[in-house]
Amino acid sequence: MTINLKYTSIFPAILGLLLVTVVGSLPEDKADFESILSQEKEFCQAATLQNNSFLAISSPSNPEPEIAKKIRVVVTAYSSTPWETWGDPFITAAGTGVRDGIVANNLLPFGTRVRFPEIYGEKIFVVEDRMNSRKGSYHFDIWFPEHRQALNFGAKRTYIEVLEN
Repeated sequence: MTINLKYTSIFPAILGLLLVTVVGSLPEDKADFESILSQEKEFCQAATLQNNSFLAISSPSNPEPEIAKKIRVVVTAYSSTPWETWGDPFITAAGTGVRDGIVANNLLPFGTRVRFPEIYGEKIFVVEDRMNSRKGSYHFDIWFPEHRQALNFGAKRTYIEVLEN
């Protein structure tokens, strides 16, 4: 049974008409009617999911990213506080807004995608910020929305996977 999504909103009305036709009247108790509508809505959603490909499938057009190289690094964290940034604390050195998944580094070009597998598994980060030059090239700084989160992260020695673009 295939149900087109644009018609799923009319099922409660159809159900009401069926109840009037078959039973002779709508349920007297509002709770009973809402229960019937709720069951009908769940049925429609289940039917729609069963016959349409809403579930994620692997796609050859979106292959797993290739690892270009692995580098041993030191990883710390920073936040959008004036004393941790230079200029506007909510704008990266690449000119983009700060957000989850942004890292600062002095070695890799802007837009380079990296992973920290020992810390974050398969999550991909993007280099869009820079650090003070005294930090060197093998130091990465992960952006956090709150100063306390950055402090709690601390400093870690790990490796990164630099992904091919």
